[in-house]
Amino acid sequence: MAGHSKWANIQHRKGRQDKLRAKVFSKLSKEITIAAKMGEPDPDKNPRLRLAVKEAKGQSMPKDNIERAIKKAVGGEGEDYEEIRYEGYGPNGVAVIVEAMTDNRNRTASTVRSTFTKNGGNLGETGSVGFMFDRKGEITYPASVGDADTVMMAAIEAGAEDVESSDDGHVIWCMDTDLNDVSTALEAELGESDSTKLVWRPTTTTEMDLEGMEKLMKLIDALEDDDDVQRVTANFEASDEVMEQL
Repeated sequence: MAGHSKWANIQHRKGRQDKLRAKVFSKLSKEITIAAKMGEPDPDKNPRLRLAVKEAKGQSMPKDNIERAIKKAVGGEGEDYEEIRYEGYGPNGVAVIVEAMTDNRNRTASTVRSTFTKNGGNLGETGSVGFMFDRKGEITYPASVGDADTVMMAAIEAGAEDVESSDDGHVIWCMDTDLNDVSTALEAELGESDSTKLVWRPTTTTEMDLEGMEKLMKLIDALEDDDDVQRVTANFEASDEVMEQL
């Protein structure tokens, strides 16, 4: 697996999840509030909100926090937020997509630009690296739900495009517009997923050595520390030997 899947493994391995939990909850709350604001505040009638709530549950976000985020939208909060995508290059020419949600476009653009510059990268124009990624739906399940053949059959039945199975679990890919339908069908067959979300899937990757990976991690860490940044994706590829040294 290239890109964000390995990045998730790095985060887990380095024990960053606990330290980032409050920040993660904050970002998830923002997404829930915006999703509820853009449609019905009922997840059953609002696919984007349903996915946001599902992702929040997957990150063990308390039910009270989820309900509070939805109530914020009903109460009129979140009206000023807009979604912006930034594209740029990191160390060794790695393509990086930064998804942000902000109430101050100038502040966020300035911060993202300076973060790239300080960490050996540079911010490009919109579209400068986007062509190296496809917008996809990603659904993950633990290995315990079944073997590769079982999950593959369930995924085909559900209308998915591709499945990647390993000892760590199963990653199921689908068209971005089909994510709600595919995840619902899989849930009926395999149960609750670990994660269900829209992602940028790299179509081409850049091989990284240890020094390059350390620089890239520093850039991604700095970007993710910005409260306005919701998600960072990079098209890196690294050997198991490099990953184990991080």
